[in-house]
Amino acid sequence: MRGVSTLRGALAAVASGSRDGAQAVLAPLMVKGVSCTRLYSDAAEAVARTSDVPSTAGPDTKRTGVVAVKMGMTQEWDNWGRRLPLTVLWLDGCKVVQVKTEEKEGYTALQVGIGAKRPKQVPPTLRGHFQAAGLPILRKLAEFRVTPDAVLPVGTELPASLFVPGQYVDVVGTSMGKGFQGTMKKDPGRVWKGKKMAGRMGGERTTVQNCLVYKVDPVRDLVYVVGQVPGHKGNFVLVSDSIKKAFEEQPERPVAPVPSSQVAVLKEVGRNPYEFRE
Repeated sequence: MRGVSTLRGALAAVASGSRDGAQAVLAPLMVKGVSCTRLYSDAAEAVARTSDVPSTAGPDTKRTGVVAVKMGMTQEWDNWGRRLPLTVLWLDGCKVVQVKTEEKEGYTALQVGIGAKRPKQVPPTLRGHFQAAGLPILRKLAEFRVTPDAVLPVGTELPASLFVPGQYVDVVGTSMGKGFQGTMKKDPGRVWKGKKMAGRMGGERTTVQNCLVYKVDPVRDLVYVVGQVPGHKGNFVLVSDSIKKAFEEQPERPVAPVPSSQVAVLKEVGRNPYEFRE
């Protein structure tokens, strides 16, 4: 899958005014129905859009989220010796597919995608959607509302370094299906009039809020969050900044992706359990 380095090279060429240089960089990205001139104009628009993007998110900035794959769970121990159950999320080259603006769609949002799919498995209209963006066919698409100062150009890869250890995220996924369950398992406790009782359980869209990001591995594109997230191993989940945590409780977070090869780990989780408190 193509990385963001090619796009960066094209943007640099456009910024310097070298049209031929940009076309040379974008030539390997050409797909059927998309000319190099079209890609050049898209890159020029990307430079204009990213010129006003701040380096870090402010209190009124709403960043884009990502689509990730739930790889399973593991565990680590913090500095106090406490065991931390961690869920591993793989971003798998998540990238921006479409930019929706207030002028055209009536709201500002980014459509992002992940994975890969064979062309014959995709309807012609969706194939044209990816061809117009100059991107390969992606398996899973999702849309995230953003503020105008957090808009990223089409083709921008969203790596794991978009998240910072110590921040909180909300994870949305489809919970594990439990099949037909009885009353005591599905709806325990007091039964009110009109309460739906026995029936199918699980398999619903579920959100887990305020998941703490413990570790970020940019090399393998992995994000480790404390606790569990909905879904089976291999399911797609949507990860975005927490909506309930105050801005002051979060560390500085980049608006645009920051290249990094260093594994970042949260040094301390919570308070020292051995500290004497009256």
